[in-house]
Amino acid sequence: MTMAISSQATTGSAPGVWLATADPRHYQQVEQRVVGQLLQTLLYENVLPYRHSPLESGQQRFVVSGLDARQQPVEYRCNGLLSASFELIRLDYASLERVDAAGEHHRPHLHQALAELLGELQDSPHLPRFTHELEQTLLKDLQSRSQGYQAAQPSHQLDVDALEQHFMDAHSYHPCYKSRIGFSLQDNASFGPEFAAPIAIVWLAVAKTCGAMNISRHLDYDGFIQQEFGLQRWQQLAANLRDQGKALDDYWLMPVHPWQWENIIVPVFYPELVSGEVIHLGTTDDRYQAQQSIRTLANVTEKQRPYVKLALSMTNTSSTRILARHTVMNGPIITDWLQRLIGSDSTARDLGFVILGEVVGVSFDYDHLPATRMSQAYGTLGTLWRESIHQYLHDDEQAVPFNGLSSVDNRYGSGEQTPFIDAWIKQYGLQAWTRQLLQVAVSPIIHMLYAEGIGMESHGQNIVLIVKQGWPQRIALKDFHDGVRYSPQHLGRPELCPTLVPLPASHAKLNRNSFILTDDLDAVRDFSCDSFFFIALAEMAIFLHQHYRLEEALFWQMTAEVIGGYQADHPQHRARYAAFDVFAPFYEVEELTKRRLLGDGERRFKSVPNPLHAFGPQSC
Repeated sequence: MTMAISSQATTGSAPGVWLATADPRHYQQVEQRVVGQLLQTLLYENVLPYRHSPLESGQQRFVVSGLDARQQPVEYRCNGLLSASFELIRLDYASLERVDAAGEHHRPHLHQALAELLGELQDSPHLPRFTHELEQTLLKDLQSRSQGYQAAQPSHQLDVDALEQHFMDAHSYHPCYKSRIGFSLQDNASFGPEFAAPIAIVWLAVAKTCGAMNISRHLDYDGFIQQEFGLQRWQQLAANLRDQGKALDDYWLMPVHPWQWENIIVPVFYPELVSGEVIHLGTTDDRYQAQQSIRTLANVTEKQRPYVKLALSMTNTSSTRILARHTVMNGPIITDWLQRLIGSDSTARDLGFVILGEVVGVSFDYDHLPATRMSQAYGTLGTLWRESIHQYLHDDEQAVPFNGLSSVDNRYGSGEQTPFIDAWIKQYGLQAWTRQLLQVAVSPIIHMLYAEGIGMESHGQNIVLIVKQGWPQRIALKDFHDGVRYSPQHLGRPELCPTLVPLPASHAKLNRNSFILTDDLDAVRDFSCDSFFFIALAEMAIFLHQHYRLEEALFWQMTAEVIGGYQADHPQHRARYAAFDVFAPFYEVEELTKRRLLGDGERRFKSVPNPLHAFGPQSC
């Protein structure tokens, strides 16, 4: 359990008053991170030309040139790592400085950096939106750092729900890592995971004539909803509807986020609320808590009960967190398919990994709406129930979000930094613990790719590590409604291929990277490699190098040994080792910042050198 010290960052009628007493050191550190993380991505995605030179420490000195308001030259200088992991750049934000034409050194500010480094893009139609996301990231991160949070016990002993609050650092690559466009500061305090405020979610009944539902074949809808909604409330609702000449069997019940109800559903679906096609049923008795993804809520009253993933029309890390109808309908289909594949495969069972199934989905059906309402309504009224990690944990096991493994307990303003995993590294040894982590994390991902032909979007927030006294045991994977990619004719067992609700052409036009089916095998491979190797494992490789001096090359050699061991033990998949070549010289990864600056008019991908390549079979 965690404890947060109450302050006007989280309560009160004037939620911005806390700014008057905010610690200037917190502001400086958060602004340094926002500016530094922005610069880091601009360099890595080749938006800005830069120079770098080696330092005695093994770091690099990065230098970027710009022009000030008087068109005089300025330089931005920062120390950092030019890593061996996909040549990622990791800047030391505290070393960032601006040097003007007179040789004066200063700490740069956000708007100053935007004006001086991105002057050529000042007329871009995308820059104002991007600037707003950066401003909101700075403000909301500062708010989270100003609440006075302290863990009630050593962080590595916290349970998984408490860790969703504890891991406040969020996305280490995306510069708009905490923008939450649409949330006010009060909303952020009420619904942001850093504040762990109890949330009562809103229940609606949606007429089946304008709604859609899908459910895992192992479940019964009425029994499931009665348990979630409450049997007594269910019976009372049935009686109330009968008194109005209506029948409960004509409705789907679904929870929605309270922010979504107030800000989107009431102003957008008021015709259906007036007509009775959508009925407001009140709030839950159970209380929920936001996870790092913000729109997924964990039941903290009954931890074994499912998580609810709710449509949320706010923008974070530059993506609007809606839930399209086809993805809500596909969640249970993909869950049943994946769990059937795993349950009928001895290797998968031996690996022991868990698929947190998305077992029930309910959505409004937007097809009958006039085109003039579609842009406002699309994807705004949908729910997915996902199995709780707690039902899969043994009594002596603990679950940890994978992205938190590379976090530090950073007391802002104090300079103290202790890695979250430090006690475990000291107990088991650096290399032994790292090898075990890689064994339990890598094996399921490559098994699904090689044995089944399925790429999985397993980045740090979509993997949960299960440990016993800190020793890695297995992983749980989640978020599959749009988080798998495959070529039907290249599946390991094509006869089991599911029939999915198709992707609407309008959705494909809005998001060109949102697709499940493809004929491009490299796109299948890269779906796993971009998320898992480039994001989740590269972060660990860099973190272990920076904090424990583990050579990145050794980390990737260890990773390659896990893959090589799997390949040697499973020669029956030999043809797939070439088809899905994870040792390829290069992967394609998405350029997130360039998309925000230049728009989605074309594909924004970068070819990056693969650190596994040196340790592949062709290099032996």
